[in-house]
Amino acid sequence: MNPSASTVSLAEVLTAIEARQPILNKQPLTEAQLQIQLTGIGSLDQASDSQLSFLADQAYVSALSETKAAVVLVSAAHADQVPEGSTAIIVSSPYVAYASATHLFDRSHSFVATPSQTFIHPTAQVADSAELGEQVYVGPFCVIGEQVKIGSGSRLQSQVHIEPYSIIGRDCVLYPNSYIGHSCQLGDKVRIHAGASIGSEGFGFAPMSNTATEGWERIVQLGCVIIGNNVRIGSQTCIDRGAVDDTIIEDNVIIDNLVQVGHNVKIGAGTAIAGKVGIAGSTIIGKSCMIGGGVGIAGHLQIADGVVLTGMTLVSKSIKKPGVYSSGVSSMPAMDWRRAMVRIRALGKK
Repeated sequence: MNPSASTVSLAEVLTAIEARQPILNKQPLTEAQLQIQLTGIGSLDQASDSQLSFLADQAYVSALSETKAAVVLVSAAHADQVPEGSTAIIVSSPYVAYASATHLFDRSHSFVATPSQTFIHPTAQVADSAELGEQVYVGPFCVIGEQVKIGSGSRLQSQVHIEPYSIIGRDCVLYPNSYIGHSCQLGDKVRIHAGASIGSEGFGFAPMSNTATEGWERIVQLGCVIIGNNVRIGSQTCIDRGAVDDTIIEDNVIIDNLVQVGHNVKIGAGTAIAGKVGIAGSTIIGKSCMIGGGVGIAGHLQIADGVVLTGMTLVSKSIKKPGVYSSGVSSMPAMDWRRAMVRIRALGKK
């Protein structure tokens, strides 16, 4: 719940939901119901009589009829199971409705609110040539380099470092210790979480004839990183700048924590990537893909639109058709695993 407001009315919740989808039973709701005051969001079995809840998973349907929640977001299929003491709000996607409602109870808005005019903390270092839009917030110990452009409404929390010639769009949020390398571009409404690195040097080296004695010749990475609109980058994720061409993250991509995106990678719009994924350089990932945790993707591959990679999958060749792909061995009792490995080794022998 936002500390600046003790409660949120059901009418406000409906307005937030309707930005994404219609309310299917809005017409019968009374004025008294619209003025129900909600103090927060709770699970069906834990919500109090002043909270909002939702049913988005069939596994929890048994808790619906016993919930004490004041308001429940449900699909039409389960509306008749909402108890009389609760108000049912019927939508096609309760989970999306729940997501929309969470913004009204977001405590973080009070920590770094959008200022009425551009604010630069006294400890921040902002180059004279930098251009800041209206209502930009620059927090403590931030560093903004030469010729940087920051769009209106963007917020830089403490110790954000933006190198020269970078462009930050409108209404972006950059969390503490995030880094933006030189000449990179972020679209509007991009969210970069703590410790993420955007546009650091890609892993490019040319081997000498004997690397043990002569080492490696470093390849200067001449490209940059271009990020579209409404992109989310998780904490400690690294997105390397391109070697020659740019590394590109298209609109509406969401990336979890601890993800490595190599140089010259391209990720299509609407793709979701879970934690600890590693994507080697020059791979192209299509639109609306879903990549599970711990997936490894080799370099110079192409992955079609609509591909789903389950957790820990190793991708060593291009995937040209949409679908669900898996690899690896699921956990099993140790003795069963040992016997299975013996057979797998035998299969590999001539």
